[in-house]
Amino acid sequence: MAAGDGGDEVRVLQNLRGKIYDAKHLVPNKMRDFFCTINLDQEEVFRTQVVEKSLSPYFGEEFYFEIPRTFQWLSFYIYDKSVLQKDLRIGKVSIKKEDLCNYTGKENWFMLQPVDSNSEVQGKVHLELKLNELITDNGSVCQQLVVHIKECHGLPLINGQNCDPYATVSLVGPSRNDQKKTKVKKKTSNPQFNETFYFEVTRSSSYTKKSQFQVEEEDIEKLEVRVDIWNNGNLVQDVFLGEIKVPVKVLRNDSFQAWYLLQPRENGNKSSKTDDLGSLRLNICYTEDCVLPSEYYASLRNLLLKSSDVQPISASAAYILSEVCRDKYDAVLPLVRLLLHHHKLVPFVAAVAELDLKDTQEANTVFRGNSLATRCVDEMMKIVGKHYLKVTLKPVIDEICESPKPCEIDPIKLREGDNVEINMENLRYYVDKVFREIVRSSISCPTLMCDVFYSLRHLAAKRFPNDPHVQYSAVSSFVFLRFFAVAVVSPHTFHLRPHHPDAQTSRTLTLISKAIQTLGSWGSLTKSKLSSFKETFMCEFFKTFQEEKFTESVKKFLDDVSSTESKEPSGLSEPVHLKEGEMYKRAQGRTRIGKKNFKKRWFCLTSREFTYHKQQDKEPIFTIPIKNILAVEKLDESSFNKKNMFQVLHGEKPLYIQANNCVEASEWIEALCRVTRCNQKRLSFYHPSAFLNGNWLCCKATIENTVGCARCTADVPADTQIEIDGDRETERIYSLFTINMSKLQKLEEACGSIAVYQGPRKEPDDYSNFTIEDSVATFHTLKQIIDIVEKLNESHEKYRKKRSSSAKYGSE
Repeated sequence: MAAGDGGDEVRVLQNLRGKIYDAKHLVPNKMRDFFCTINLDQEEVFRTQVVEKSLSPYFGEEFYFEIPRTFQWLSFYIYDKSVLQKDLRIGKVSIKKEDLCNYTGKENWFMLQPVDSNSEVQGKVHLELKLNELITDNGSVCQQLVVHIKECHGLPLINGQNCDPYATVSLVGPSRNDQKKTKVKKKTSNPQFNETFYFEVTRSSSYTKKSQFQVEEEDIEKLEVRVDIWNNGNLVQDVFLGEIKVPVKVLRNDSFQAWYLLQPRENGNKSSKTDDLGSLRLNICYTEDCVLPSEYYASLRNLLLKSSDVQPISASAAYILSEVCRDKYDAVLPLVRLLLHHHKLVPFVAAVAELDLKDTQEANTVFRGNSLATRCVDEMMKIVGKHYLKVTLKPVIDEICESPKPCEIDPIKLREGDNVEINMENLRYYVDKVFREIVRSSISCPTLMCDVFYSLRHLAAKRFPNDPHVQYSAVSSFVFLRFFAVAVVSPHTFHLRPHHPDAQTSRTLTLISKAIQTLGSWGSLTKSKLSSFKETFMCEFFKTFQEEKFTESVKKFLDDVSSTESKEPSGLSEPVHLKEGEMYKRAQGRTRIGKKNFKKRWFCLTSREFTYHKQQDKEPIFTIPIKNILAVEKLDESSFNKKNMFQVLHGEKPLYIQANNCVEASEWIEALCRVTRCNQKRLSFYHPSAFLNGNWLCCKATIENTVGCARCTADVPADTQIEIDGDRETERIYSLFTINMSKLQKLEEACGSIAVYQGPRKEPDDYSNFTIEDSVATFHTLKQIIDIVEKLNESHEKYRKKRSSSAKYGSE
């Protein structure tokens, strides 16, 4: 099996991407500081920067992450930022998981809904329901309902802590409400109740005593079982966590044992108006891929991988994919990863770039649009260039964020007391430093990026042989404009900083980014170019840069990064910062009391070591060399009744860590696994739970250093530097072809018409948006795609039927 490909099991994988644009007409109706969060049910997994003093804040933040667990609702909350008190939730947009497909890939305005505690639910409850017939002492028959509440899973955190849940079980009808209650379970989001309750449903017809419990047989139609989950508030009011309702009539012929997703109360939000809280503009793309075993994808994978060999390239499967997808970005993400994984990206990019250049009429506009070629290079740089960005930009970005100097040079935005001359000097200092780091960084540029830039440079020179500068502008349009400048303005997005910079620092980074774009644009520092600046203040600023050394530095840098000559290995004598942030760790030393506590610490992962610190920028308290890490795995919640935990196994005792949410935990585990993938002493087995009170909670073994009882999830070192799940990317491409099958069929018909009928095209609207250079070659590829997709449809249908037959009532 190729590295990064899946195994023999069917896997269901989810991811979410999109953009939070802006909000408008927010309440309260005065200028406030706002931010937005993304929540899976009640778990926050993403937060935007704070937009100050606005009623219609523009966030403009893109997001992309894997979703590592099941969820019911995807929610976006708008908060009013408070300095002294708790941040106030203004309103929310909540979309049920099943409805996400209605919004995929579209930009929509959503009305904000009120935040009501009765509607804020997550998790599921495991029930067994049974209707028994009992014979009474006098020989008559009555019915008894048995409700066995087994457990709950995935309940929300309350004020950042595991809750103290209990359940009420009720039999509800027109004339009765018989309620019983479980014991409270302390500090857990996955409580094990295992309690059984009995309810008398009907009396025999001979039973004459009138009471609220007398229910005739026909009234079963109106009865329902209701289970409510609560958090015990102790001294404060109990918090509603969700409910489920099951009609008793469905139990007449069978007993049911199933997981039920908790639902909000029906009366939630009834008292609030929904049209006066404002609105939020979003673009959401949620995908759920059912990844089959690797052999199922062989035909489609091979067809895609030979795309760069197809003549013309527009007749290839990869190119056709981009043509039929409404948004090219949908096609580019999995396509680039798949081609990267199988070392086929460079020839494909060269082929589509050559096609792109055919339609380019002026040398100064090469690779400036959003074509398939430019998007492929963009995505490649994001994947391959992560470490390169950190090595080059992180130290200077840290300096700008941690010791900010005022840099505003726009006269309209200057604050009282600001000195524009000093600000211009500060900005010049930062721009010089960032520019110097970039032009000195060619030795660290990944070989794959250099290979792509080499192809683009020579293709551009071939297309415009009379323009000596085009070979440089072809490369600078990517490496300066689309790579470094974008990373400078959004350091959080590129993991150069753990948090959003404040508003003033963001403005400084924006000005630096503009400067870097201009300095990197070949020949931009001429007098004729200066006159074309939109902002007069930027024109004045750049008059100080009209020095030949800048142009020569850019030229030398572009020569270096677009050369295929083997570079000296950079060696990276300084460790590369890979990830950092706040989490909680369990104390590793023993105390006399015996209970080990959890403390908040600042964690830092580099290419050399994994450390934690009392605070950011303090000396490390504890260090684990990367070479000493034996495994990194999730930790069962049952160990400490805490969610989102993982363990780092090394030479000493395991280090137990709690992340802030499921996405963050997944990202830390992935980063740690990636950097330790080639460690020679990696473990094959581990204990999924902790060693407490003299035994392992998972296997009950009493010897602390005994071999683990579960196989490690990543015990085979990968043989590629970039971890890519090839099967998952191929499944995503199959899904895109399936969604766009009608377009594939139209394109196939169009190719057939062109090949057979050589006269005027009769119905151009059906295919005028497609590129058909060679109808015969395109038709041949389309037929292969359609045949392969139909076969994969059959395989997926078999799995769906199998899954459906094993699903139980209430489990959806």
